[in-house]
Amino acid sequence: MPKIITLPGDGIGPEVTAAAVAVLREVAPDVITEEHAIGGGAFDTHGDPFPQRTRDALQDADAVLLGTVGGAHDSPWNRLPRHLRPESGLLALRKALGCYANLRPVRVQPGLEHLSPLKPELARGVDILIVRELLGGIYFDGDRRLEGHVAYNTMRYTTPEVERVAKVAFWAAEQRKGRVTSVDKANVLEVSELWRRDVQALRDREYRSIHLNHEYVDSVAMLIVANPSRYDVVVTENLFGDILSDLAAVIPGSLGLMPSASLGDGPGLFEPIHGSAPDIAGQGMANPAAAIQSAGMLLRHGLGRPDAANQVDRAVALALRQHPTRDLGGQADTQTFTQAVLRALETSPAVG
Repeated sequence: MPKIITLPGDGIGPEVTAAAVAVLREVAPDVITEEHAIGGGAFDTHGDPFPQRTRDALQDADAVLLGTVGGAHDSPWNRLPRHLRPESGLLALRKALGCYANLRPVRVQPGLEHLSPLKPELARGVDILIVRELLGGIYFDGDRRLEGHVAYNTMRYTTPEVERVAKVAFWAAEQRKGRVTSVDKANVLEVSELWRRDVQALRDREYRSIHLNHEYVDSVAMLIVANPSRYDVVVTENLFGDILSDLAAVIPGSLGLMPSASLGDGPGLFEPIHGSAPDIAGQGMANPAAAIQSAGMLLRHGLGRPDAANQVDRAVALALRQHPTRDLGGQADTQTFTQAVLRALETSPAVG
């Protein structure tokens, strides 16, 4: 039986993770879930945002379902040394799993265009997959320092790192519309020159059926909201991908609609991309849609069950139409929305 490690984390993480687990058990009743600690709560309990017992639990996992980590800006956690802060636990988790490719779908469901802040004619039909490199670049490079009035961080990539994430983007494009946009800043950054050169060389060598376009990150930041339908698969490095995927989250209407899958050498990591929202934690107000959709991506990419994943996607779309959450202008709370998804799933038998 598949074993899923759940890491609810901080803030609204436990609430949305519980919703995702309920849906996962409904559509795939054979899975085993085992909960462990990560983030600020893990530091409070174990003195480490990524405790050894959590690391050990990952060894025989088939996939990992994560909630959220971190607290408010004035949280005592933010006054800890950087390596003990909740976010350091998340970075260490990604590295431990070898998750180098982060998939973030940006999709406007038919009939839900009104949820987007964009004009309906711009939002209609948007279906973008952002593939973000997750283990390299400025977030992970050890050449960094803060001393007095001087600080620096270094962005560094190697050809193998670029090629492995580009392969994921090209593979995804083969299942979609066959178009990849590679995002860089090659006009001013040497690391982006390497990125552009290596992505192009890989396409010319192994993926000639894919249409590849190169664009600068500042241009994409404008066009992804001004003309989002121009994009199919977008691949970029860690920092640019972090910013662009959060920017693109405005298109469906809320960060609460943005799931993600992080894939690589070991078990996949599946998580909503919204933050811990400590201001509403424990109030039952959080939108669990992204966490539930992340469970759907777990079924698709982690367990190889596309039919079950499609069930989840359809159920979430129906629940969004009938019971939108408060962040989308509706009245549904976490429990109401989750129950709406479960009722939608009950209309068809669970798929193995």
